[in-house]
Amino acid sequence: MNRNEIRKHKKRKKAGIGIGIVLVLLAFGVYYWIDQYNKGLSLSGDGTLKGQNEDFGIFDGPEPQFGELNVLLLGSDARKNEDGHSDTLMIANYNQKTKKVKLISLMRDIYVDIPGHRKQKINAAYPFGGPELVRQTIKENFGLDIHYYAMVDFKGFPKIADIIAPDGIEVDIPYTMEHGIYMTLKPGKQVLHGDQLLGYVRFRHDYKNDFGRVERQQEVLSKLKDEAVSIHSILSLPKLLGAADAYVDTNLDKMTILSIGKGIMDNKSEKIETLRLPVDGSYSDKRVDYVGAVLDIDMEKNIEALNNFLSDTKDIADTENVTE
Repeated sequence: MNRNEIRKHKKRKKAGIGIGIVLVLLAFGVYYWIDQYNKGLSLSGDGTLKGQNEDFGIFDGPEPQFGELNVLLLGSDARKNEDGHSDTLMIANYNQKTKKVKLISLMRDIYVDIPGHRKQKINAAYPFGGPELVRQTIKENFGLDIHYYAMVDFKGFPKIADIIAPDGIEVDIPYTMEHGIYMTLKPGKQVLHGDQLLGYVRFRHDYKNDFGRVERQQEVLSKLKDEAVSIHSILSLPKLLGAADAYVDTNLDKMTILSIGKGIMDNKSEKIETLRLPVDGSYSDKRVDYVGAVLDIDMEKNIEALNNFLSDTKDIADTENVTE
């Protein structure tokens, strides 16, 4: 064998070793993904949302435009919420241009027109017609298009939270919380895990009532978002997807979810901006015979606040529309 043949042989040998290493790493990656996904899936054996929402029919959200996505976030506890009303109602706004995430919380006692039904609390829209009727209700009352929905069963929230933040989330509890959450949370700064976090975000028997609960929900979701961009959470992604399979019902496809996730990673230092509707000074407490206690809101004032909150998103959309 001459010198040229020896060189070619060595090159082929090195190339073969390189390909072998790549194949081994690829096989390990596939094994790791499947193993972690199955571990997450094993946590979610008692989820019920998918079958529940199939009964409501098709979610008819419009196609997103100008890179703006509005995702309806619904939360419920099928074990305790016997009337089927949505326990939590939020809208996550994601802009693919700015990669910003904004979070809008709608108080569940807002008194609104529900299409095909008389005026009710906004959280009554879900049992009447599922995510689609909630979408129609938001559009009719606030003029906001909802493109997708994601509904979370609170039975799975502790498991999902522990996957995202295995070291817990630090909060500052102002007073003892115990009524209605099946546990006692003591005052002071502390780190909460799974079930404790669920109790923290669900507690509402304080002087702020449901308003305090909404503040805590926004706080915890913002902190979970910060944890979700860590290296640990990236490695835990397949396990998270597995755990979410039964506890989260959504019409978001996995490619869109991954695209949003990548955008958040690219802009991970950006904090979530939050808004609560109704805004301060725009509502009054009212009692309606067939409904009970409601929030009677100044709709114009709240629509203006909503539009201002999303103004940079709308400005981008308008600019692109003029350019086209």
